[in-house]
Amino acid sequence: MSSPVAGARGRPRGLTVQTWFFLLLAVMCLLVLVGAVVGARVLQHTARVSDQQLEGVQPARAEAYRLQNALVDQENGARGYAVTAEPQFLAPYTEGVEVERQAVGRLRELLAGRERLLADVAAIEEAARAWRRDYADPLVDGVSPGDPRQVDTETAERGKVAFDRLRGLFETQNDDLLLAQAQAREELLRARSARNWIFGTVVAGLLLTAGAIALVVRLMVVGPLNKLRAASRRVARGEFDLGIVPHGPADLRSVAEDVEDMRGRIVEALEAARAKQERLVEQAAALDARAEELRRSNAELEQFAYVASHDLQEPLRKVASFCRLLEKRYRHVLDDRGVQYVDFAVDGAKRMQVLINDLLSFSRVGRLNTDRAKVSLDRGLDRALENLSVAIEESGAMVERPERLPEVVADPTLVTVLWQNLVGNAIKFRHPDRPPVVRIDCAAGTSADGAPVWDLAVADNGIGIPAEFAEKVFVIFQRLHARDAYSGTGIGLAICKKIVEHHGGAIDLDAGYAPGARLRFTLPAPVDAPVDAPVEGREAAPA
Repeated sequence: MSSPVAGARGRPRGLTVQTWFFLLLAVMCLLVLVGAVVGARVLQHTARVSDQQLEGVQPARAEAYRLQNALVDQENGARGYAVTAEPQFLAPYTEGVEVERQAVGRLRELLAGRERLLADVAAIEEAARAWRRDYADPLVDGVSPGDPRQVDTETAERGKVAFDRLRGLFETQNDDLLLAQAQAREELLRARSARNWIFGTVVAGLLLTAGAIALVVRLMVVGPLNKLRAASRRVARGEFDLGIVPHGPADLRSVAEDVEDMRGRIVEALEAARAKQERLVEQAAALDARAEELRRSNAELEQFAYVASHDLQEPLRKVASFCRLLEKRYRHVLDDRGVQYVDFAVDGAKRMQVLINDLLSFSRVGRLNTDRAKVSLDRGLDRALENLSVAIEESGAMVERPERLPEVVADPTLVTVLWQNLVGNAIKFRHPDRPPVVRIDCAAGTSADGAPVWDLAVADNGIGIPAEFAEKVFVIFQRLHARDAYSGTGIGLAICKKIVEHHGGAIDLDAGYAPGARLRFTLPAPVDAPVDAPVEGREAAPA
């Protein structure tokens, strides 16, 4: 057998599993942080380009079309008014001037910072102003309402040239806006591509880091643990001489060394246990022999007590009978003192018979009729009250009981004896100034080990039991009163205690109950017993 590794070890040398994990997590966190910063900047740039596309170039194209349409409306309005001299034909001209002013202002707002596009707007504005100054305004001013005029060829040609210049500027503006829109779209696509590439790189880095963590776990943790587990199982199967070799990071090596140390200690303990086992086998054999001898001796003692009790009955009956015959035949010869002596002898013989019968009853508890089954407490109480009917009638006792008592797992005969002793004591030790009232209570409960039990109690309004005698009353032959005050042998509550404890319950005195006495005890309930105790209704009966 190998000797155990001695001594306590210090801190493990080298990188531990926790250190490896922290390093990999630090790399992962750094990668996530860098990716988040770069991604945020790319997203910001993408959002800016998208905003320029949606809020700059695209609306500017619409405003450019609006500006061009306004100028065309001005040209058509001026012509129509000059030809017809009707004021309603002048409305498109004046409205077009206002729309042109609004469109120019909106374009300057949308194209702020774009010099080329702003130059196109300025050129159109300047050309439109020159067209109105040189052609449109003189043409409109020269028309009198209701007096149409024929526009001469030279003026018309001059106006056409000026407006054709405007149309050329329109095309230039539209081409520049289309070019700006295409450039913004390309920049947006480049930003999105960069964003996707950066996010892909971050995801790939996270996956690589996760794979590295899995690889480290497999190489640095799972592998050494599998080797340690395999070696431990071989040792557990009985190969106690197999040494456990440390592998892996420092902390796992330390664990393997501790397991090896434990294996060595177990080997030593096993050797000591084997030596102890051999001694225990010898002691167990001796104890079995003594136990068998004790069982045989107890059986002989029980048989002796039973036979001796029965054999004592006949001499006591003879003593009592012959004392009575002696008194009857020689009463005229005996004086009062002699008659008193004879009475003492008869009373002593009778009390000895009662004591022997009580001892027999006490010794039979738990020895005869040991079969247990579901027993109705109501039926046992009915039998006990029937046996006590004379005492109840003479004392005028009232017995208050639940409408229905539950079932318990017990010996039916012993249940009847238990009720009879408890109710009989409550009637016997009654108060001289009031009729006895016996109250029986029942509630569901659990034992110390969690098994279901019934908590039962028998209370009376009698003379009571002082708290200092709470333990003494359950001791065999212990009496609290003189024999001339209350009859009995002082064995009734001892029998009750033995019956209750024989069924796995407990009995005690409620020291705080007054007036009278209250005895509480428990009996095991069947597994399928209902949770609620049947104590809602009560029945008071003189039995």
